[in-house]
Amino acid sequence: MSDDQPVLNTIAEITAVSVARGTLNAREHMLARLAALVAVDAPTVSYVLNFEPAAEVGLTVEDTQGLLVAVAPIVGTARVASAAGKLTDALGFVIDLAIAEAELEVEAELEAEAELEAELEAESDAGPEAR
Repeated sequence: MSDDQPVLNTIAEITAVSVARGTLNAREHMLARLAALVAVDAPTVSYVLNFEPAAEVGLTVEDTQGLLVAVAPIVGTARVASAAGKLTDALGFVIDLAIAEAELEVEAELEAEAELEAELEAESDAGPEAR
């Protein structure tokens, strides 16, 4: 963890303690967390922060839809509709971020290949005595 992100680091630490001390299995734990986010009408960023851990325990879109159906009678349709919109926005953000990271990786690989080709070309232009 980077020291220049104290808020995110604190959230990650709190989450780790919660998982370590909890008695639910990881999948149930994430379902409970998502249900709580719906109940408190959490902002989109809260869903974004929980996407990776949810994916790591195998939660699917269908699981999330089932969760929204299960909590609707308790939290109400307005909270469920709000959560559905925020989940959609969060998923879009996570996908866009993954695409941007993949593009950066490809760009870095292409630059490394170009540098290697330039070095090999320079060596071949220099002749056998340069080797």
